[in-house]
Amino acid sequence: MNWFLSLSPVMQAFIATMFTYLMTAAGAAMVFPFKSINKKALNAMLGFAAGVMIAASFWSLLAPAIQMVEDRGGIAWIPAVVGFISGGFFLWVIDKILPHLHLNMKREDAEGISTSWQRSVLLVLAITLHNFPEGLAVGIGIQNFPEGAAVSVPLRREKLTRWKSFLYGQFSGVVEPIAGVIGALAVIYMRPMLPYALSFAAGAMIYVVVEELIPESQFGDEVDLSTIGAMMGFAVMMTLDVALG
Repeated sequence: MNWFLSLSPVMQAFIATMFTYLMTAAGAAMVFPFKSINKKALNAMLGFAAGVMIAASFWSLLAPAIQMVEDRGGIAWIPAVVGFISGGFFLWVIDKILPHLHLNMKREDAEGISTSWQRSVLLVLAITLHNFPEGLAVGIGIQNFPEGAAVSVPLRREKLTRWKSFLYGQFSGVVEPIAGVIGALAVIYMRPMLPYALSFAAGAMIYVVVEELIPESQFGDEVDLSTIGAMMGFAVMMTLDVALG
């Protein structure tokens, strides 16, 4: 572990977010052994991802941001609220502009600017859209596995080849290393803005959870598993954050 700590912050961020990308790719690789995934299992995994992101938004982002401002003798709630609302607003604006399609929606229900792009491209863009703020959070990772599968498996059902489905699925995670490096550079060169940046990432992640992950995980007749998955994801991420500091 000492070798990792000896690296520059930018390189640490890159390696951590590469892990999150690889988790997305691993999830996308589920398309090779399976043509479809049981809906209950997928809902539980998406619920788990939502729980992880909610817990990470507080323990990994908002709580440290508040603590930083308190240590400086500032008014702690101002950067937290301003950054949090700004992050959600940023995702809302992008959501209205970037063409994308949520799972379980028809092609004609695509959001963003009207386009003739294929359904497969719009599905990938939907996941890519909310992977960016996860990259800013740097290296959460474990919630990306179900997201990769949530892209590649539906594409396989739409008659794409296994390799094309996998490539599209893993591509949705490519933005995370990019966002991780941007976030690390921002920390280095704009340190006074760090509490705002952390809160911004938290707001963006909560927007994604409420807008996409929770509704998608609750799709179907039985939603108990997705709710339990969310509770477990929250508990796991809370344990990791508190135990590992």
